[in-house]
Amino acid sequence: KSLRETLDKLRDRLRPAAIVLGTVAGDDKVMLVAGVTPELTERLKAGELVNAVAQQVGGKGGGRADMAQAGGTDPSRLDEALASVANWVAARLS
Repeated sequence: KSLRETLDKLRDRLRPAAIVLGTVAGDDKVMLVAGVTPELTERLKAGELVNAVAQQVGGKGGGRADMAQAGGTDPSRLDEALASVANWVAARLS
């Protein structure tokens, strides 16, 4: 829940923005949330974004164009997966 609350606060302050937040719960669970501000949802879908990140950590996810959630099972790849967000977004906006 706190990831979603943080995401909502960031989406309210940053415009335009595509945001992905992630954390490790326990020893082996990755939790991800993604948000896209309204002015970008025509070109970026939060569900596609979070799924691209989740696949890198052994998971899957989905959701709406503006907000999505995912889970994964490989926390060792979380930093790398989050680092890939900028390139994923740039490729879709170019």
